[in-house]
Amino acid sequence: MQQNQVQLSLMGRSSQGRRWKMRERFSVTELAALRNDLLQGGLADSREAAELVQIFLMGRGYGVSPQAARDAVSRVEMSGCALPVLEKELEGLALVQ
Repeated sequence: MQQNQVQLSLMGRSSQGRRWKMRERFSVTELAALRNDLLQGGLADSREAAELVQIFLMGRGYGVSPQAARDAVSRVEMSGCALPVLEKELEGLALVQ
């Protein structure tokens, strides 16, 4: 009996064997704009920052609970609003849907 293995990766192969990368869910421009908004006052109040994250995601077709948004914002805040952490948290929230 042959066992199938599934490899999870952001890289894939076309039928011609060429490698391709999956499209990222959010552009760097979108992430940078959200980060700037958070730094310009959104992180001063975690509830407002969570609402900002919710609005950002709703505008892209994702829904997220207020509590999940607050949890994500707290982790982003602890990182100093680092762009990679912001991206990871948003991607995680978007996967929930």
